Amino acid sequence: MSQIYPEPVTLFWFRRDLRIEDNAGLYYALRSGQPVVPVFIFDRHILDSLDDPEDRRVTFIHDILGLINKNLISKGSSIDVRYGLPEEIFPALLKEYPVTAVYTNHDYEPYAQQRDRKIANLLSASKIPLYTAKDQVIFEKGEVVKDDGKPYTVFTPYSKRWRAQLNDFYLKPYPVHKYLKQLAPMKERAIPSLKSMGFREGEREFPDNEIPAQLIRDYARQRDFPGLDATTRLSLHLRFGTTSIRQLAAQAKDLSETFLNELIWRDFYQMILWHFPQVVGQSFKPEYDRIRWRNNEKEFEAWCVGNTGYPIVDAGMRELNETGFMHNRVRMITASFLTKHLLIDWRWGEAYFAKKLLDYELASNNGGWQWAAGTGCDAAPYFRIFNPYLQTKKFDPELTYIRKWVPELEELTYAKPIVEHEYARQRCLETYKNALNK
Repeated sequence: MSQIYPEPVTLFWFRRDLRIEDNAGLYYALRSGQPVVPVFIFDRHILDSLDDPEDRRVTFIHDILGLINKNLISKGSSIDVRYGLPEEIFPALLKEYPVTAVYTNHDYEPYAQQRDRKIANLLSASKIPLYTAKDQVIFEKGEVVKDDGKPYTVFTPYSKRWRAQLNDFYLKPYPVHKYLKQLAPMKERAIPSLKSMGFREGEREFPDNEIPAQLIRDYARQRDFPGLDATTRLSLHLRFGTTSIRQLAAQAKDLSETFLNELIWRDFYQMILWHFPQVVGQSFKPEYDRIRWRNNEKEFEAWCVGNTGYPIVDAGMRELNETGFMHNRVRMITASFLTKHLLIDWRWGEAYFAKKLLDYELASNNGGWQWAAGTGCDAAPYFRIFNPYLQTKKFDPELTYIRKWVPELEELTYAKPIVEHEYARQRCLETYKNALNK
C-alpha cells in the first residue's frame, strides 16, 4: 500500500473525546511540531458485541465524526476513519503514513487498557512512541488519595479532598485553536457508512450539549422530579467526549454545588474502576457475592419490558427502552427494585442497562448498580430498600411522569404487582442477612 502522506506525521487517535476544542491529547499532538493526521477506529471488538443493528450510540458517533470531518475540511484537513480491529488497523496506518508518534487520551476501562498496551507494543516495535493525556476527568488514578496514598473507597471524604485540590489550573481549557495550522493538509476522506459496518441508522433524537445556565442553577431543587424537564442529559456528551469536562466543571463550580457533586461522583467511579478493576465482574465487597439471588427469568423479563405492576418502575424501564435514557432518580428506583424486591443479581440489570443506555459508561453504570444492590463501595446499606410507592408520592406526586410512560395505569389491562412490597422487603432482608452472617 502506498503512502498517503509524503512527510513525517503525528497521528492523533480520537476515541471517547469526540471534539476538537479543549481536547488535551489533540493539543499535545498539535504542539509536537509535525503535521497531525486525526484518526478514528470503529473498533470491531466493541461493535461485534452490540446486538442491535440500529444501536443509537453507533449512529451518534457516526454523526459526530461527520461534524468533526466537516470542521477539519474547512481547515484544509480531514479525519481518517477506519473500521476493524485496532491491532490490524495500526500496521496499515504505519504503511500509509510516515508516522513518528501517536497521541491519544487516557481510557480507564479494562478492555481499553489491554488494547492500549497492545497498540503501544506494536508501535514500539517500529520505535514509535504512544503518548496519552488525561482528558475525560478532572482528577484521575492516584491524583486524589488519602494521606497514606491509598485510594478512597467512601465518596464523602473523597469529594472533600477533590474540592480542596481543585483550582483554576485543572479547569483551564487547552487552547487547541491556536495550533490548528499544524493539522496535516489532506484531501477529504470518506467515513465508512453504517451499512458497511453492519448497522442501520438508529433514532436520532439526541440531547443538546449546550445547557442553559438556569437549568444548572435550578438543578439541586428540581433534579429528583422525573416529570420535570430539569436534568441536563449531558451524560451522553460526557461519555463520548463531545463536551469538555473542564468547561462543565467550571460552569458547575460557579452555578451549582449539587451539579458539581455529580461530576465528582463520575471521577470517583472512574478512580474506583482504575484501582479495583475486579468490580467489573465481582461485588466490591466480596462477602456480598455469597447472596443467593433468585434470578427468576420470567420476573426479569417483566422488569425489562416495564410490566411489574409498579408504575414508577415500569415508567422508567419503558422510558429506557424507547429513548435510551432514564431519569437518575428512577435509575435508583428500578435498580433497587430488581436487586431487592426481586432478588435478581445486579449484574443482570447492569448488563441490560449497558445494552440500552445511550450514555452507558462502564465505571458509572457498575458503580450505580453496586450502590443500589448494597454490594459496592460506599453503597446504600442493604437494609435500605426503596419503597416504590413512597418514591412516587415524593417525586412524582401528580403522576406526570408515570402517566406519560404507563398510559394504561387506570385500565384493568395494567399488570398486577409482581410481588407484594412488604413481603419482598422481608425476604430481601433475610436473604442478605443469611449471606452476610455466614
